[in-house]
Amino acid sequence: MSTTPAARSGVASPKRHAPATRRPKALPWTRLSDEELLKLRFCDLKLTIDASALRRGVERLYAELESRGIEFRPHVWLAEEWFSPDGVPGIAVPFYLAHPRLERLERRIMREAEGGNSRWFMRILRHEAGHALDNAYRLRRRKRWREVFGPASLQYPARYKARPGSRRYVHHLGEWYAQAHPTEDFAETFAVWLKPKSAWRKNYADWPAFNKLCVVDELMTSVRDQRAPVRNRDRIEPIDGNTRTLAQHYRRKLAHRRHFRRGLADDLLQKIFSPERLRKGAVRAASLLRSQKTPLINAVARELAMEPYSVHQILRMLTERSETLKLYVRGSRRDAMRHARWMLERLAALYSQGETPQLPL
Repeated sequence: MSTTPAARSGVASPKRHAPATRRPKALPWTRLSDEELLKLRFCDLKLTIDASALRRGVERLYAELESRGIEFRPHVWLAEEWFSPDGVPGIAVPFYLAHPRLERLERRIMREAEGGNSRWFMRILRHEAGHALDNAYRLRRRKRWREVFGPASLQYPARYKARPGSRRYVHHLGEWYAQAHPTEDFAETFAVWLKPKSAWRKNYADWPAFNKLCVVDELMTSVRDQRAPVRNRDRIEPIDGNTRTLAQHYRRKLAHRRHFRRGLADDLLQKIFSPERLRKGAVRAASLLRSQKTPLINAVARELAMEPYSVHQILRMLTERSETLKLYVRGSRRDAMRHARWMLERLAALYSQGETPQLPL
């Protein structure tokens, strides 16, 4: 593990009394309104991993790798989005996670902050560590990797068709992400393998994906205590050199989201919910679906004998679309719940029988 500034400052002071700990100086933009904040360039934010709460998560990842006997430590930097570039053994983390003020802005504009709690952050970080480790040890060049996960040279699709009922892929991040591309399949499988106390040998024992987990285990044994051949510390698109404004960033991000549509889901949503608030106090459809998430998932998973994970991804998609379409509950809450369950069962059954939702990458 690389030495952090905090570790370096642990040397005893020769002075009789240690100076009082000073809080880091507040960044000048933290009190700006959203409108003023959006005018700033990324390079004006003056953010670093070491000066943020993200450092604890990165150190936790390093500890998990160390516990598995893996010497490799991916370097981490701040960028506009999550990614791990091909050929670079490192991880880019989105800027908004480095400060609560920016995270609030992200939630206000995008309705969520990807990786915005410690559990979610570690899930994504383990996934990206899989990509970084693949780059560091050139694993995708190995015959065994290609036999199990497929050729990494396959063109990356703009969107992918998921098979929700397939047990050939692990379940880690949402939307059946392991099915997007061979490199994502490896990264997702690695993340399940790396997670402490994941019990993957038990949880995936009767799944075809179990073989992939065993292969990851074999590959990690082969690199254990080995120095990685690719050790560059390149940082791709770091925010400290980015002169784009936050407003430009969010305009592009929102345009990308609007470009994607889910036809059947939209049709069903618009049948059972209304685009207008038909009565005073009518609840937003997205709020209803979120509040009833657990009973809906459990009921449909039980009825169709499906994995709760798959049902959860379909409900998540419906919730996001109902929010984008600005739909409201029509009629009584009881009727709305009955219709919501019917809609969720119909889509889940359709997907389990071979229909494939198309998901953006």
